[in-house]
Amino acid sequence: MTYEETLAHIYALRRFGIRPGLDRVSSLLARLGNLHASLRIIHVAGTNGKGSTAAFLSSILAAGGYRTGLFTSPHLISFTERFRINGAEIGRDEVLRLAQRVMAAAPEGTTFFELVTALALLHFAGEGVDVAILEAGMGGGHDATNVAAGILTIITPVALDHGEWLGETVPAIAREKGGIIKAGRPVVLAEQLPEAAEVLVQRSKALGCRLCRFDTDFTARWHGERLAYRGLHRSLEGVRPGIGGRYQRVNAACALAAAELLATEGFPLTDEALRRGIADARWPGRMELFPGPPPVLLDGAHNPAGAGALAEALADFPRRRLILVTGIMGDKDAEGILSPLLPLADEVVTVTPAVERGLAADRLAAFCRERGAAAIDGGAVPQGLELARQRAGSDDLVLVTGSLFTVGEARAALLAAPYEPFRG
Repeated sequence: MTYEETLAHIYALRRFGIRPGLDRVSSLLARLGNLHASLRIIHVAGTNGKGSTAAFLSSILAAGGYRTGLFTSPHLISFTERFRINGAEIGRDEVLRLAQRVMAAAPEGTTFFELVTALALLHFAGEGVDVAILEAGMGGGHDATNVAAGILTIITPVALDHGEWLGETVPAIAREKGGIIKAGRPVVLAEQLPEAAEVLVQRSKALGCRLCRFDTDFTARWHGERLAYRGLHRSLEGVRPGIGGRYQRVNAACALAAAELLATEGFPLTDEALRRGIADARWPGRMELFPGPPPVLLDGAHNPAGAGALAEALADFPRRRLILVTGIMGDKDAEGILSPLLPLADEVVTVTPAVERGLAADRLAAFCRERGAAAIDGGAVPQGLELARQRAGSDDLVLVTGSLFTVGEARAALLAAPYEPFRG
């Protein structure tokens, strides 16, 4: 098989849909020799901020001299983005080699995400990483990443999302997300809604975990463009995050608290490693600015909580006008996502992401116009982005958001890079 044929086979597993549970992935890994059992795993679960938090912590560990694996999803442009070691993506030849092994061992009915998780664990074990950070998919307890035993868990803010799978209330979603917490292992808990915090605190206590909570045991505050971190045992002044957005203070603080806790797990880190790791962290498609003119800001906010944080962060971006380019999945809460953003937009260009679940641009434009926005149908993402750039003045800001799929397509267009549209 070629690389392209292999990816086509892997993507075809999406026909099995989302099937929560660990039996299939456990069986698959057993057939592969349970090589992942030797890995030191850090789990990152939650609704918003998982990727940024994982990227911050991965950068800190790499700055400290540790060989660090990072598994995230979905990718923005290329499948290889999902698997990184010290920031470097897996090579295509390695994907091809490992995928052949994993596909040959996969039980009938193995899902896309289960196979990709197994591929990540096999890659990290084969490369002998010191530690591997796994971003959970949409869940926690029943997420394929939970097949691996962890040494530490980070739970980022929990909010309503994926209700058809995780539950229709915040406590129900928190119970599923919290299922990834391991008995006796430390837990870093980000800022949470009270009803989510109650569930997660109770589970941590019931399992005898050391619990470290944002704004109780550690915190971070902005002083101009830099953060002041007050941690479990350390304080750091003048920390400048490499990932943009005011809301990153919580994600950066959680990564720093986790780094402090890792000293007891055999990963001591200096203050310089903490500072440099936060500063060197990058997370494409999240408050990522392309200078222009006109400047284009990419952010993957795809639920109401993420959109609200984005709306607040826009205060740091001076502009004459804001032109919003948005494409949303048909099964997402369009009202909740766009409500914080439409009042800030002078013009709206709607687009259709190149995935099956993408909401048609003409329907989204009508939706926006019904809410008083000056919206036009921009068609496909690259065409809509180009239209917005043409309509923008040099001192206007073009914002692309609504879905990571939309952002990925836009980013590929801005970089003139090949785009792999099929995701999981």
